[in-house]
Amino acid sequence: MKVETVRFGIIDVPEDKIISMSRGMLGFPQHRRYCILPHKVGSPFYWYQSVDDPALAFVITNPWLFKPDYQVDIEGVGRDLGWGQKGEDVGLECYVVVTVPRGEPENMTANLIGPLLVNPKACEAIQIVLPDETYSHKFALVNKKTA
Repeated sequence: MKVETVRFGIIDVPEDKIISMSRGMLGFPQHRRYCILPHKVGSPFYWYQSVDDPALAFVITNPWLFKPDYQVDIEGVGRDLGWGQKGEDVGLECYVVVTVPRGEPENMTANLIGPLLVNPKACEAIQIVLPDETYSHKFALVNKKTA
């Protein structure tokens, strides 16, 4: 499938790699189809590109790379969505949305409250909101002491 994007031009995405979201991303409920694109080789970041809106793309990353003690019951949520039975490894993936202020990459943050859960086998995803007040929607990804 040919997908038009603002950042990458026209890209070819296999139909079986299009991820559907029944509710869309928070704040973007009308956009329900996405694909995951690597940022660049060796980067911990990806683009979550809308298939239907060339200008809509989110930077995402694996939260455990920046917060190893991050906790979210992705298997429990997956079971609630019918993505597998208890004890079955469905291979769910978890990402968080990253905000990179223009011209200030050292101030990038991640939204740990609203993780994105992806079932690559079913090509489905959902963004949830964690009730745990332990996390922030502006978790700093760069340690200022070592940057």
